[in-house]
Formats: sequence, structure tokens, C-alpha cells
Amino acid sequence: MKKSLIAAAMMAVLVSPAHAQKFEGLADTPQMGWNSWNKFGCEINEELIRETADAMVRLGMKDAGYRYVNIDDCWHGQRDKDGTIQADPARFPSGIKALADYVHARGLKLGLYSDAGATTCGGRPGSRGHEYQDARTYAAWGVDYVKYDWCDTKGLNAEGAYTTMRDALRAAGRPILLSICEWGDNKPWDWAPNVGHSWRTTGDIYACWDCEVSLGSWSTFGVMKIVDKSLALRKYAGPGHWNDLDMLEVGNGLTPDEERSHFSLWSMMASPLISGNDLRSMPESVRKILTNKDVIAVNQDKLGVQALRMLTDGPLEVWIKPLAGNDWAVLFLNRGERTLERAYDWNKQPLSDDLSKRSADLKKTAFRWSDLWQQRTGDTKKPLALKLPAHGVTMLRLTPQEGA
Repeated sequence: MKKSLIAAAMMAVLVSPAHAQKFEGLADTPQMGWNSWNKFGCEINEELIRETADAMVRLGMKDAGYRYVNIDDCWHGQRDKDGTIQADPARFPSGIKALADYVHARGLKLGLYSDAGATTCGGRPGSRGHEYQDARTYAAWGVDYVKYDWCDTKGLNAEGAYTTMRDALRAAGRPILLSICEWGDNKPWDWAPNVGHSWRTTGDIYACWDCEVSLGSWSTFGVMKIVDKSLALRKYAGPGHWNDLDMLEVGNGLTPDEERSHFSLWSMMASPLISGNDLRSMPESVRKILTNKDVIAVNQDKLGVQALRMLTDGPLEVWIKPLAGNDWAVLFLNRGERTLERAYDWNKQPLSDDLSKRSADLKKTAFRWSDLWQQRTGDTKKPLALKLPAHGVTMLRLTPQEGA
């Protein structure tokens, strides 16, 4: 009896809020997967999720590193008499546990959505007052990822609310990645690194290049608006704690050049890569963007340094990202509306990043570069000839030449 009391007391200490912590090792590099919201909103069901998991394997996305199949808002039914959340019986008649088993059998992981408020953004039951109960339910179902939203949260303290869910997930015992989605309103970068694995930096993304769209009481932002709003946050990102620029809109209506730029910027900025299109019917051109392993390797680099916008020259932007092994990723972006032709002289602009305490003297060290979209190669001994379409990019990986 005495031993069991001691064990119970130790367990209580381990899972108490003062000692709880997020699960480590789940996001040493930015998480990769798919989410239902951008394309489908509330029009979801278990058939869609099963077919998406199958497509992720069949189309090479799993091989490229995508792992999570995330069900966003509107999967919820009602709570039963004991307060336990149920899946919508019409949309998910087999239940979430059966769906998780299906996804796991394909070597993938299942994600689920909830909200810190009493109701979700879609008006379904939120987790307020049920955090520990919901966490135990998710663990029993085999859930691997929780996206935790911020609707209907009047009177709540964001850090406290998200810490409560972190502690609840820890107490439930199953390693679950916690994706914080409170839109940057409460400066999560100041407190979230010890609470979740990523945090949204802005309001929701919209499938446009550089727009802001008002939707009643809130706004959504185009690709470049989100990039600009996230520039100053690079020092907060790193292994296990990432600035989340929101889900990808690749395949949802941008031009091909904009899609490549969007994917390149999210990779450079070490954002989670969560596709938001219909994988089942995407054209080959979209699949090639989402599965470009060279660009993904920049996103998944183990140093985990978010890129720096090093230079702005009219419509031309130059971004740099230090990589493991003394490599660099360099991105040339044309924000303008016309094709841009420019010769970039490496010797006149050395690469330098104070955050990583690394610089490259290009006058003394020659680098070999490879073009991650066009499969060209060259070196930094001579200027780089750029021809960038409107909203287009050239993305290079630089590697020190042997003997240089």
C-alpha cells in the first residue's frame, strides 16, 4: 500500500502544471503534412481523409517527408452525457480511432483540431473546461497532432490556456505535437517555445500574392503580407519551436511562379510545410513543387535557422539561410510585376548572418551553387545572371568548393 501511495504521489508531481512540459523530439525540424481547411473548410468526412492518406503515399509526398494528415474544424459531433467529445456520426461514422488506425497503417500520422474556447471557429464544441478529458480522448484514439485554435476565448489568458492544453496532453501520456493557432495576437513567440512546437505568427492565409482580405471581424493575408509580418521573428525559431506562417496555398489558385516562390519562402523561413490543396486531383506541376526534395531539404536543415532578408534593391530581394556543413541557401525574389534581369556580383555582397554567427568571404572562398528549381550549376567566381519572372524566384544552394 505504501509503495502504491508513493508511486501515485510521484505521478501527480510529474504531470502537475508546475512540472509538465511539451513532448520533445516531435519537431526537431519543421513539421510536414496536410490539412483540410484551406480547400475544404467544413466540408469534410472520413472518406476524404482516407483518400488523402492514400494519395500522400501514392504521389510521393510521404517519401518527400510529409507525415501528418490533419483534420481541421468541423469533425466534431456533440459531447456525451459524461462530457466526452464524439465525432460527427454522419461525417465520421467509423469514428476517429478507426481513421487513425487507417492512417497509421500507411506509415502516416493523424492530426486533429480543437479550440481553447467553448466553441470552435466553426461553432463546434471547443475544449474549454474539458482540456484533460479531451487530451485523454485524443490519446485513446491514437491522435498524433493537435492544432489548437483561439475562437470564443473572451476572458482567457492565451499563455495560460495553451499551457493548460500542453499539460493535459502530457498527462494523457501519448506524444502529441501541439500546434498553437492564436494568430500572433498575444505575441506567442515570447512564451510559446516551452508550450508548443509551433505558433502562428499572423491571421489566416489567403490564396493571393500580396493582398489583405477583410472577412467581417477579421482579416486574411496573402503570401507576401505574411512574410513581411514574420520578418522580425526569426530569432525565436529553432529546433522544436517554429514560427508558423500558416498552411500552404500551393495548388489553390496562385500562378505557377507564385507557387514556387511561396513554397521556397516557407522553406527558407523554416515554417512548417502543411499543404492545403486537394491531393487527390492535383496536377503534376503542383505535385512537383510540393515534392521538390532539394527545396524541402533547406526547410528541414538541422540548424533550424530562419532566413534573413539580406538585401532589397527595388523589386529584387536577396534572402540567405545558413545550413549545416557550411552550406548556404540563397533566394532571389522578384516582388515586381514585370520580368527582372539583373547580374548579381557575389564579390560585392558577402553573405553574413549575425544570428548564426557565420559569414562567407566570397572574395576568398569559392562556392559551387546548384539551382534548386532549374537544376543548373555554377560557382561564385563570376556574377550570376538572373532573369526572374514577375513574383518569381531563383533558389540556390551554395557549397564550399574543395580546396577553396
